[in-house]
Amino acid sequence: MCTTCGCGPDDQHHHEHGHHHHEEKRIAVETDILTKNNRLAQGNRTLFSAKQIFALNLVSSPGSGKTTILERTLRDLGSKFRCAVIEGDQQTDNDAMRIAATGVPVKQVNTGAGCHLDAHMVSHAVEGFDLDSLELLFIENVGNLVCPASFDLGENHKVAVLSVTEGEDKPLKYPQMFRAADVMLLNKTDLLPYLDFDLEKCKEMARRVSPGILIFEVSSKTGAGMDDWYGWLTERLTGGPETGS
Repeated sequence: MCTTCGCGPDDQHHHEHGHHHHEEKRIAVETDILTKNNRLAQGNRTLFSAKQIFALNLVSSPGSGKTTILERTLRDLGSKFRCAVIEGDQQTDNDAMRIAATGVPVKQVNTGAGCHLDAHMVSHAVEGFDLDSLELLFIENVGNLVCPASFDLGENHKVAVLSVTEGEDKPLKYPQMFRAADVMLLNKTDLLPYLDFDLEKCKEMARRVSPGILIFEVSSKTGAGMDDWYGWLTERLTGGPETGS
């Protein structure tokens, strides 16, 4: 469902925003959608806090490497922390099957025509977990740098994953997403020798829209930089100081 006009998968008109809504109606619909979602998100947040669960909402464009980062993280930290994953995709359970292979509990949420997860979907997905046994919940959102920025799921932090194959100007092109994120994982750094990508320029652009964002340079393939990411997770779970570049 789009936050601009409220069009959902059952609507018959095309999703181009050329249709003739009055401005007041667009604002009213968007406000109603987000108000309801925020109320449900606060319920999720209260539940996670009561159960002492640290929840992260992983957001990115398609193909950034979110699932591969999760796989490596779960294999490396799975014996240290009790984890679970909610997988969001429009169709298929391909990513959920990859996560299940790590031995970590996972729930698949298929959004159909929807372009993001919302708090209601998350509240239903967690019903299948033993929340008393969890410490760390990863929510892998639908690949999309627009709509997920507007929807609070009750997470502690949004973590934006940006692949170096995407171009260093993504934070400026999609400022709402990077402004909403507290952490950015710059992934696929093993490909830097083969790309025309300015790492420092990308980091500067991210900080231009979100001055306090923590940035970790990682390669989910080689493992480079992943220890810094793990260190941040461990510190957050144990109450230590935050680190990052």
